[in-house]
Amino acid sequence: MKLLQWMRKIACIGMLMLAASCGGGGSSSSDTTTPSDTAGTGTTAAQALGAVHHGEGTFYSATGEGNCSFDASPSDLMVAAMNHVDYAGSGACGERIIVTGPKGTVSVRITDQCPECAEGNVDLSAQAFAQIADPAAGRVAISWQVVAADIQTPVQYRYKEGSSPYWTAIQVRNHRLPITQLDILPAGSSSWISVERTDYNYFVYPSQIASGPLQVRVTALGGMTLIDTLPEPQGGLLVTGAAQF
Repeated sequence: MKLLQWMRKIACIGMLMLAASCGGGGSSSSDTTTPSDTAGTGTTAAQALGAVHHGEGTFYSATGEGNCSFDASPSDLMVAAMNHVDYAGSGACGERIIVTGPKGTVSVRITDQCPECAEGNVDLSAQAFAQIADPAAGRVAISWQVVAADIQTPVQYRYKEGSSPYWTAIQVRNHRLPITQLDILPAGSSSWISVERTDYNYFVYPSQIASGPLQVRVTALGGMTLIDTLPEPQGGLLVTGAAQF
């Protein structure tokens, strides 16, 4: 009798283990996750910020420059160009994504747009593509997800060439989270002004503002904000902020 009871217990434990190992069936173009989930980078894990996307990966001779108006980064070519839909009018610029292919996983920064790429597709640097697939394949199935970048230093702001109190263009750089909004508070103003973002990744305010220092408020995905005071707008000036998201 005792032997029969033990056999039943072992059978039940086996069924529970089998049920726990079975996941939901099917897949879609984007699988929902929460910000508390993690996405593997091969050796580490990063905070996931949204859904898992599916598409195709290709590669090109990337330099770090491109539609996002960032400088070339020859010492860091783990970069990629995002398809037109997910580029979101430059909303993807500077964000970090984890891309998984047939051979493995790679972490890349979005620095460019791929206008001809279908939704879900990512055009990687040749160096990044080689980490997830055989370059001879040319085009492979991938999945990818936006994650928080591993950045500890403060955000940076760059005034575009031609900026002045009469026309102000500001780019946010070195950000841990994707940037969703930028507002300015010129000297003497009592309320914040929302600034429109261009597809070349600058927030441009085309009207005259008061001379003097300019306060900026930057909002990241999830609603976190940073407020910094910048010098009077002047073309090409790069300013380091006080904090990071």
